[in-house]
Amino acid sequence: MIRFDGVRVEYDGQVALEGLDLEVREGEFFTLLGPSGCGKSTALRALAGFIEPTAGSLWVDGRDVTRVPSEGRGVGMVFQSYALFPSMTVRENIAFGLRVQRRAAGERRELVDRVAEQVGLAPAQLERGVAELSGGQQQRVAIARALVLEPRILLLDEPLSNLDAKLRVQLRGELQRLQRELGVTTLYVTHDQDEALALSDRIAVLSDGRVEQVGTPVEIYERSASPFVCDFIGEATRLTGGQLEALGLTAGGGADAETWVRPEHVQLAAEGAPAVVRGHAYRGSSTMLELELAGERLLAESASRGAQALDLGDEARVRVDDAALLRFGGAS
Repeated sequence: MIRFDGVRVEYDGQVALEGLDLEVREGEFFTLLGPSGCGKSTALRALAGFIEPTAGSLWVDGRDVTRVPSEGRGVGMVFQSYALFPSMTVRENIAFGLRVQRRAAGERRELVDRVAEQVGLAPAQLERGVAELSGGQQQRVAIARALVLEPRILLLDEPLSNLDAKLRVQLRGELQRLQRELGVTTLYVTHDQDEALALSDRIAVLSDGRVEQVGTPVEIYERSASPFVCDFIGEATRLTGGQLEALGLTAGGGADAETWVRPEHVQLAAEGAPAVVRGHAYRGSSTMLELELAGERLLAESASRGAQALDLGDEARVRVDDAALLRFGGAS
């Protein structure tokens, strides 16, 4: 459906994307994930036609669209800032692209009413000014304005980042439902790991303009391909030689070997290695412990009441199964 073929983008001599090779399948919810400045929004804007690559090509349905104007690519774009027109009503904002296409008034009204219902906007809200709406409602308007043109591809650039945490969770669930119902191929940009894991069919993790790993959420989290991915996605501890020895584990060969473990794989066990509680954060369904093991920091997450009962300075005994370790470099 979508292919980035060696796409390179430079700004004033600075490389934003370095030979990006990527494929997105038809109907897929695909996320570009990474820290600020990694090139994810640049990739999205190149596909939208707002940025011309320095080298490489962009393909949609087997068609080279690298030099095709934005309006000829069949894409709908939702911006982080919403980019709504404050002097227009909600209906007028949603219908803006249809007016540019010179669609008949009756067709415009029918299409706007249908897409407004799909995104959860009430009929009465359509006649209000966008400035009267909450941030979440404005985001729905922005999504509706993109969808009303019935694009083959929907591009979303950090669309939920301006909302509070509870509303973000609510809207990402609705966004996922809407994407599944419409079957529109979606390319989503975010720096929020939880958001990417919850929404995506597949994820590409980017760093410094390059792809570190492409995979399903489970593959990215449980079988991270590099220390960068392991450290960026969720939480993890890089184990020192002393910690490995205390836990009765081996690092794997090579001077450059790194061994990491996710907090949920650090188990409280009566016969485990002795550690000291240095931090304690109750998270409702679990407790995150910051432990000191062999003189270094170790994160452990547990749903047990025993973890809740621990205080700062208490001893906690821990164990880690060898199969739970993530090993990088050297011989695994």
